[in-house]
Amino acid sequence: MVTDMKRGKLYVVATPIGNLEDMTLRAIRVLKEVDLIAAEDTRQTRKLLNAHTITTPMTSLHEHNERRKSGSLVARLETGGSVAYVSDAGTPGISDPGYRLIRAAITADIPVVPIPGASAVITALSASGLPMDRFIFCGFLPAKAVKRRKMLASLSEEAATMVFYESPNRLTDALRDVADSLGERPVVICRELTKAFEEILRGTAADLIRELSGRTVKGEVTLIVGGARQREKLISDKEIEQRIRTLGQETTLSQRDRIDRAARELGLSRKRVYALTVKK
Repeated sequence: MVTDMKRGKLYVVATPIGNLEDMTLRAIRVLKEVDLIAAEDTRQTRKLLNAHTITTPMTSLHEHNERRKSGSLVARLETGGSVAYVSDAGTPGISDPGYRLIRAAITADIPVVPIPGASAVITALSASGLPMDRFIFCGFLPAKAVKRRKMLASLSEEAATMVFYESPNRLTDALRDVADSLGERPVVICRELTKAFEEILRGTAADLIRELSGRTVKGEVTLIVGGARQREKLISDKEIEQRIRTLGQETTLSQRDRIDRAARELGLSRKRVYALTVKK
């Protein structure tokens, strides 16, 4: 049984990202025992509840009404009611609504109980083959190209593995911007994870652009990009020196600008390119 219901608790419940069998036993029990389920999309959650014979009443809580409804839900919690919050898929609050409700509950001194489970970020990382000892999650890449490139450029020196969500309609454009802004990095595309058409593609951004050429990409996409430290290990000193020489022959750029451009194109730190350019 869910313990100490009289105090009122908010349960933040992770749900499957695709395969309904990924629901945990604890999550099923909690959703059966709470007084109310607040769901991002009640129609989507109804499918999950039906699959596990859960009959608990639901109310909607999404990005357009979260600010307004959080107050009434907290009031219910303060009088001893128990509420579970679920998003459409995965762990609530990660590029999904839920933050305002959770903060409101904490402010009201309501216990917030996490019920762990599926997360697209962790699921994708686990099968990526890229280092997982340190990673950053950056949410959705900006839809507009200028903002997307600016964001990627700001991450050019980031050594950790980077995880993004992306729309399938913008995936090819995003890969081009990754190539232009970060250079030749290891990239992994995870599409439709845990679902019937699950697909994991690995390569550089350029490799994956070619692989996706002529295809219509559908479904949920998680994009993983190797950090700058990984890229440093992939490029030899000889390759860097050759690129600097080529830029000197083909352009009228100053040495400083050649260093900056080579570092940007190759996805390397400026410090390393500079050291090889000015060495005796």
